[in-house]
Amino acid sequence: METMVLMAGMDLPVKAIREQVAGAIDVIIQQSRLRDGTRRITSITEVQGLEGDVIVLQDIFTFTQQGVDENGKIIGKLVPTGVRPKFYERMEYEGIHLPASIFSAKEE
Repeated sequence: METMVLMAGMDLPVKAIREQVAGAIDVIIQQSRLRDGTRRITSITEVQGLEGDVIVLQDIFTFTQQGVDENGKIIGKLVPTGVRPKFYERMEYEGIHLPASIFSAKEE
């Protein structure tokens, strides 16, 4: 996003751009094409803010491959990292109720 702002010809300092990005975005959901050609959500990451000049990110869920089926399709699932996002309380306030256990890393 920083690069897009700079390419647009905006005459803003990089730190100001990063502050805007860190303040405006709560979550990044990344989708990737896997080697079998399917597209899967591979990570859900929280934007936690800015530390100095660096935007701090924290994975909440990551895709874990569990194998490949007989047709060559990748088998896997999103697995919680054990980190409860900082925006969890705001979700509750807005009426979005998720059990806190959804964020718990489970031993398998």
